[in-house]
Amino acid sequence: MAVVTRVVVCGLGGTIAMTAGPDGRLAPALRAGDLIAAVPGLAALGLELELLDVARVPSASLRTADVVGLARRIGALLAAGADGVVVTQGTDTLEECAYLLDLLHERPEPVVVTGAMRHPLLAGADGPANLLAALTVAADPGARGRGVLVAFADEVHAAARVRKAHSTSLTAFVSATGGPVGRLVEGRVRYLAGPAPRVVLPRPAGDGLPRVPLIVAALGADAPEPDLAADGLVVAAFGVGHLPEWWAEPLAELALRMPVVLASRTLAGPVLADTYGYAGSERDLLERGLIPAGFLEPVKARMLVLAVLAAGGGRAEVRDALAVAGGPGG
Repeated sequence: MAVVTRVVVCGLGGTIAMTAGPDGRLAPALRAGDLIAAVPGLAALGLELELLDVARVPSASLRTADVVGLARRIGALLAAGADGVVVTQGTDTLEECAYLLDLLHERPEPVVVTGAMRHPLLAGADGPANLLAALTVAADPGARGRGVLVAFADEVHAAARVRKAHSTSLTAFVSATGGPVGRLVEGRVRYLAGPAPRVVLPRPAGDGLPRVPLIVAALGADAPEPDLAADGLVVAAFGVGHLPEWWAEPLAELALRMPVVLASRTLAGPVLADTYGYAGSERDLLERGLIPAGFLEPVKARMLVLAVLAAGGGRAEVRDALAVAGGPGG
C-alpha cells in the first residue's frame, strides 16, 4: 500500500490571499482552502492536506510574537504526525519570518514558506504555481533535515540566505550567497547543494520578547544614543563593516551592556575582521566589542539575536551562534 504524505498548509494572508472588497480595494481575505482550490495539478501529488487559517493579514503587520506562536503550532503539528508544513504569507517580511521559523525548528520534517508577487485577480498570478512548488518540496524526502525552506518561482532557497531583492518582479527572491539550494524541474525537486549547518534555538515560552532594534548607517547620520533602550542591537554598516568614526565610542558603550552586532547594509558578502584599521573600521569596531555578522544579512542577524536572547543567552551565545550562521554555508 502506498504511503500517503500528510502536509499541513498554514495560511497567514499576504498578496497570495488578496481579493477585492466591495470598494474595489485589495485585502487578504482568501482562506487556505481557497488557495488550494486554485492550484492546478495538485491531485497528482497524492497528498493528504490539512488546512489551517492562522491569520489573514499583510505580512508588514505580522509581529515577532505571531511568528513565534506559529513556530509553536508547527512543532505541535509535526509532533502529532504531519510529514511537512507549508506556510503561505505576504512577501514583505517573508525572509525574516522564514528565518525566525528556521531558528526555532528543531525537527527533521520540512517547513516550506511561499507567497506571491501578483495577487489572484491579475493575469499571470504566481500564487498557485508557488504553492504547488511548496507542496512538492514539503512532500519530498530530500527536504528532510534542511530546516525551513522558501519555494518561489520554481527555486528552493535556504531560509538563512534568501531575501527579497525586487519590489515587483516574479523572481523577487534570491540567495546572494550561494544561490538557491534547489529547483523544481518537471515537477520534481532537484537539489543543487546539501544541507548547511544551522543554528537551532529553544522556542520562547512566553510572548514577552527582547527588544532588538536595527539601525542602518547613512552618510553623515547621527550615532545611536549610548542610553538606547534595548536588549540587543544590530547595525547595518557600510561595505565590509564600516561606520562613521563618531559612531565608534557610543557603540562601544552600548556593547558593554548588550550584544551589538555589526552587519553589512550591502546585503551580499561578509563583514570583514582584520583589513582596515582606522576609527570606525571593522577592526576598530570589533576591538571595541561589536560582534561580526559574517555573511548574515542585517534583518536575519536581528532575528538571531532576538531568538538567542529569548532563549536566555547573552553576548557569548550570540557570538557563538553567529560563528555558525554567519559562515558561507549557513
